[in-house]
Parts: sequence; C-alpha cells; structure tokens
Amino acid sequence: MIYKITGQMLRKLSIDTENKFLTEKAISIKQSVKFVQQKYLRKKTPTMKLKAFHKLSYGLYLVASEYQGKKSGYIANTTFQVTSEPEQLAISSHKKNQTTQVILDSGIFSVSVLKKEVNMKIIGDFGFMSSTDIDKFKGINTITAKTGAPIVIDSSVAWFDCKVTNSIDLGSHYLIIGEVLDADEISDDEPLTYKHYREKYKMLSPKNSPTYIDKSVLDAEATTNIGEEKEPEHEHEYTFDGKCWVCVICGFTYDPDEGDPAVGIPPGTAFEDLPEDYKCPICNASKEYFKEV
Repeated sequence: MIYKITGQMLRKLSIDTENKFLTEKAISIKQSVKFVQQKYLRKKTPTMKLKAFHKLSYGLYLVASEYQGKKSGYIANTTFQVTSEPEQLAISSHKKNQTTQVILDSGIFSVSVLKKEVNMKIIGDFGFMSSTDIDKFKGINTITAKTGAPIVIDSSVAWFDCKVTNSIDLGSHYLIIGEVLDADEISDDEPLTYKHYREKYKMLSPKNSPTYIDKSVLDAEATTNIGEEKEPEHEHEYTFDGKCWVCVICGFTYDPDEGDPAVGIPPGTAFEDLPEDYKCPICNASKEYFKEV
C-alpha cells in the first residue's frame, strides 16, 4: 500500500521529531543538574560554617510593653530601623516570650538601647527570668511617653516609643514593626554590642533568641573542619588548676583568674572559696546551679 506524503504530514513529523529531541534534551539537562547537586551541593551543605553568623553585628536592647496594667519585657539582640519615612523599627520576638503576646495585644512597645557597662542584673532578670516568676520591673526606673508603654531608662543610652504597624509570622518568631512616635537620647555612653557581651561574659544566645545556635553544633563544626589544625573553640573554656564552673541556667562561666570584682570577689578566687550566698551575675542563680566542667 502506498501512502501519499503531504506537506502537512512532513511538518507534523518534523514537529514530533523536534519535540522528542527537546524532551530528550530536557531530560538530559535535568539529569546533569541532579548529578551536579548530588556531587557538589550536598557536599557543601554540611560544611556551612555556622560561626559565620557570629560576625553579624547586633546590639542589646530592652523591649518592654504593657497591657491591661501588666508590664512585660525582655532582652533583644535583633532590633533595627527599617524605614526613614516614617521612622520605623523592627524587632524579632519569640512566640513563647510572654512579652510577645503583650505587644500584639496592646499594639505598643518601647526599645531601650543598653549601655556597654550595663547593670548585669537587668540582663539576668529581663533576659533569663520569666515575668510569671518575678517582677522584672521592681526597682527599675521607667517613664512613659506617647504610647504609654513602659520605657526603661536604667543602664540605657537612648529609647524609642513605638506603635505597632505590622507583624509577620516567621515560624518560631514574629517580626514586629513599629512606627516611632517618640525618642530621646539619655547619655553619650557607648552602647552595648552583642559581640562585647558574648566575649566578656562567654555567653551563647538564649534558646528563644533568633540568633540561637546549639553549642554542641558549634563544637561539632569546629572538630570537623578539614585541613585545619587549630583546636576547637569553646565558648566556656577557662581553666584554673584544671577547673572551670558554668551556670547551668544561663551558661555564664565563672573565671577564677578574673574573679567577680563587681561584687567584691578579687581575681584568683577559686570557686570553692566563693561566699555561700554568691549568685550568678547574669541570672541570679545560686552556687548550687554551677557545675564543674
């Protein structure tokens, strides 16, 4: 049987052949991309250096709010200006922080910029204690401005009074944006940076912090650096006759070589020689909460 081949049939044959070629080509490209991902990208992912995140710059701030007569506040390291017209600040607040819900309910919050030589009791109370356990604002000097939110002026160099304009659910945290309705500079003292805080007190970020990285992960990363001969870095490694002591609540390390001059403990004082009523300068925990490591 003889078929007459028309121009239309030839065009269809050409199109079908081209489509088959393109399909095969696409499959080939897809397989090549998959090969590259398996060979290179998967190898790079585990070696991403989490310590790089410590190079990002942060300050330390006290965020406070009030709703139906109840004050709440916490220490934040993620606070930044996001617009100039109008002036707006953003804070990253963990969903489990009691202050987060107070801010969302009240629609107001304040930000106090802490000074470098901060009173560590403020860090301990607002950073490591819960408002359900203690009155964080007891003995703390506060003022109010336009929104009515409490503004902590102790150990602060400046403050901002904000009205919430937006909030974004980011998973573990809310990104809360507030328009600055009022602000003031309290002193010319140097503001506290997170780098200074971490290096001076040998601290890691609290678990509710947006910058939290588990210490065991950092230690594991340090020991698996291929081709590097340097010793693993430890956030809490100090030795004094082979001993160092760490607060199990906040992670503060007592360094006997430095002592704790702020409370009259001179350098060279062994942990065993500390007064029985000695408390962690960060979270106010007693000696029984320190462990030898």
